[in-house]
Amino acid sequence: MTGTIADSIRANLGALSPAERKVARTLLSGYPSAVFETVAVIAERASVSTPTVLRFAARMGYHGFPDLQAAVRSELDVRNASPVALYEAAGLGHSEETTSTAGLLEHGNATFAPALAQTLAEIPPHDFQRAVELLADRKRHIILAGGRFTHLLAQYLGLHLMQLREDVRFLPDRPVERTAALAQLTRRDVVVLFDYRRYEDDKTAIAQLTREAAGKTIVFTDPWLSPATAHADVVLPSQVGTTAPYDSLVPTLAVIEVLIAGVINTLGPQAHQQLRHNEEVAHRIGMV
Repeated sequence: MTGTIADSIRANLGALSPAERKVARTLLSGYPSAVFETVAVIAERASVSTPTVLRFAARMGYHGFPDLQAAVRSELDVRNASPVALYEAAGLGHSEETTSTAGLLEHGNATFAPALAQTLAEIPPHDFQRAVELLADRKRHIILAGGRFTHLLAQYLGLHLMQLREDVRFLPDRPVERTAALAQLTRRDVVVLFDYRRYEDDKTAIAQLTREAAGKTIVFTDPWLSPATAHADVVLPSQVGTTAPYDSLVPTLAVIEVLIAGVINTLGPQAHQQLRHNEEVAHRIGMV
């Protein structure tokens, strides 16, 4: 998964000089807005000379600081892309690839297969394992919330978890109920959030509230990372390349299904017992 420029800066901290690391930390502390300050302001904030700021940009592979700023600006354009922008970029309706049935199927295969493989190959193993442990810990309460479209993924994961363990619920939509639920967060809560580009401010606030309550937060997001990840304990990013003017949720769905398998393995016989009990109840009330 191609990381952000902030990820690249973090990855190269060890290769920077002490003065250049001060510049890096100054930019990261206010990323991305800090990048668009003047070189003189950045130098002052980092307590270094202006040539140090310029050397930092060169060390990161840019021809100058304006080049670094232009790269961040381009990254933000992609990060904040709307369905309209994606529609125009995809060229839908203007080529055989996007109009014919055969073309769409071929294009879908060429788009989804590598995105899925890349996502599963690059999910951080430590984060994935930690997510499994948190979701399988029956001493914890699980709360899930998604966005405009990703609430469907929250429901998909939540409904599976409800069959495997107790204390799984969705964050209420109505303001009074949602406020009450968030006001009652504790260290035993695990909040699972789905937040993709055109990020929703409430997801960042929810993650921050969870951290303040000493709870744990798992964030599903895209390669550019939701602002909520700044307060997350676990971050599970997925590729979002698509054939339509909307981000694809196909790779995320795959991550969810692998995660569910991990929870089942971790719970072991307890998962089997819970599934059997749920099945018996469903039969008794005529649901199956």
